Amino acid sequence: MEKKVGIVIAMYNESKSIKNVLQTLKEVRQDDTIIVVDDGSKDDCFNIASELKGIHLLKHIYNLGQGAALQTGIEYAKRLNLDYVVTYDADGQHNPHDIEPFVEEMDKHSYDIILGSRFLGNTVNMKKSKYYVLKLSIFFGYIFGGLKLTDSHNGFRLINIASFPAFEMVQNEMAHASEVLDIIKVNNLKYKEMPCTITYTDYSMQKGQSIFNSINIMLQYLLGKVQ
Repeated sequence: MEKKVGIVIAMYNESKSIKNVLQTLKEVRQDDTIIVVDDGSKDDCFNIASELKGIHLLKHIYNLGQGAALQTGIEYAKRLNLDYVVTYDADGQHNPHDIEPFVEEMDKHSYDIILGSRFLGNTVNMKKSKYYVLKLSIFFGYIFGGLKLTDSHNGFRLINIASFPAFEMVQNEMAHASEVLDIIKVNNLKYKEMPCTITYTDYSMQKGQSIFNSINIMLQYLLGKVQ
């Protein structure tokens, strides 16, 4: 039986990118369920997304953080009885053509989660400073999470919510990326890394994380674990 795939997008003040992201997804992934969670945006992105037909559009009244928005979308996907969920950024960095190889691999080997890796795949216009930040996060991911990965903070991933319906992130903000690795380890999930493409634009880099923000994210995660 063909698996039902949902694409979950956390959106916060993404009026400059969301229309193109959604239109491209709808063209490439016509049979997938697209779920957009507006995380208390203050710009016009909710209205822009609502103009496109066939989008499941949810809204947080207050800004809770990307992790919380993604989890809201995942819980909604479970209610729709979807099998797989793709987490997908709203800033245009991801390539929808990467989804199909992930789904095919999940179908063949029944992984619980497949993680995207830009270092196994391709990066476009990535600055050296970003490269070093990401390599630092890989190091911390291994030290504190115990998983040897090539890319530990990639927002592109495929989660098998049919095989592991208990998947739940409690880190509301950007620290959820580290929490995902912890979920894999604690629950002994079957996982794999696969190549994907990340394209950096001036806009996506402005939305991205600086070195100081990345350190703050790691501290958020560690504090969350010891509480």
